[in-house]
Amino acid sequence: MNINKILFVLLTSISFNIIFAQKDGYWDKERATKKEIIVSARDRIVIKTEDLPVGTTEVVYRITLLDQNQQMANSLVSVLKSIPDPTGITQGSAGAVFLLSKISGDDKCKYAIFSNETSATEYKKTGTTTKACYEQNVAVSKDAKGLSADKSLCILPNSNAMWFGFESKNWVMNQKIILEVVPWVNTRLSSGWNLENRKLILKECRTTDLAKKIIPSDDFCVCVLGRMQKEFKFQEFQKLLPIEKSKVYTDLGNACLKEIGPSDKIYSDLRSQVGLLVKEGKYGEAIEKIGVIVLYGKAKTLDFNALGYSYIMTKQYAKAIKTLKEGEKIDDSELLIQMNLAHAYLLNKNYKSAKPIYKKYQFQNVNESLSWTQKVKLDFETFQKAGLPSSDFDRVLRLLKD
Repeated sequence: MNINKILFVLLTSISFNIIFAQKDGYWDKERATKKEIIVSARDRIVIKTEDLPVGTTEVVYRITLLDQNQQMANSLVSVLKSIPDPTGITQGSAGAVFLLSKISGDDKCKYAIFSNETSATEYKKTGTTTKACYEQNVAVSKDAKGLSADKSLCILPNSNAMWFGFESKNWVMNQKIILEVVPWVNTRLSSGWNLENRKLILKECRTTDLAKKIIPSDDFCVCVLGRMQKEFKFQEFQKLLPIEKSKVYTDLGNACLKEIGPSDKIYSDLRSQVGLLVKEGKYGEAIEKIGVIVLYGKAKTLDFNALGYSYIMTKQYAKAIKTLKEGEKIDDSELLIQMNLAHAYLLNKNYKSAKPIYKKYQFQNVNESLSWTQKVKLDFETFQKAGLPSSDFDRVLRLLKD
């Protein structure tokens, strides 16, 4: 094939890729590696690239050996300006040929690439390449290749660099090697939200105070994660101080709870949990969980009733009265609210306010099978077992007989 045909193939390949390439990333020219290395005769040397940016899915590198006074005709970065994405390189040999330096010296070297420093250090000491992710075991004067994360172990999710090991094949003179490496960054992955990092945030979310009040907390934490991905890159969030991270979790958690409707599964689950906690006598835990519903404006009449009753059982009578009055505003015909309000007044040594409420509903039922008076008696028995003040209980019961 003559030179004109080669140029035609190159131009056709490049033009095709410019038109049809999926521009979902960019060549990170700011963090490209370009190093001039002098390798002593019969020596081995290891060179670490610049840190690869988060989201690197492919790299292109070029190795050129120059004679003493030779200079590079053009840089790899300038060459890549003509190639909009890595497909222009990885889909055929034409792209790789295009990347090759127009000049090189007579010297040759072998090289290997490593994905971690330990393996690279071992290579420098012993020359072994068994742990290399790529090896060029035939000495070359120049080389250029593209490596992709899905086909090469040289680009690993948890590795932020590559190590190039060179072995001089000149037994007398030093060698001058130019190493150039340019990373391709996937725009979507550059945020750092890979699978492992998302799992980490979900795990941290479940340990927050707000999430502990919601069981199961999975839906809640998925919402928090979604909002966090929109506001932060993962690496930005990780750089925050612990107190700043805590505030982010709180703010995003509050936003998630506010956007969920009152019939949402989270609030339904909370109500079920509160009911069980009250039956088990775990009133402090019940107060925390029902408090979430009240705090975010999703409370119904019976939510206020459960919270007020839990306050009564923990001898927080003033809070019980305030809470039950809030429930009364929603539905003043709910007799459980009225009864617990009367209980709270009575236990707070305010028989005068309790008396009219007990008397007003004495001939009604609190549900289809339980009368008001029967419910009062049952509650008084519960209060006595819990050690709550009982000096006025008999007085109320006499009142209900009239």
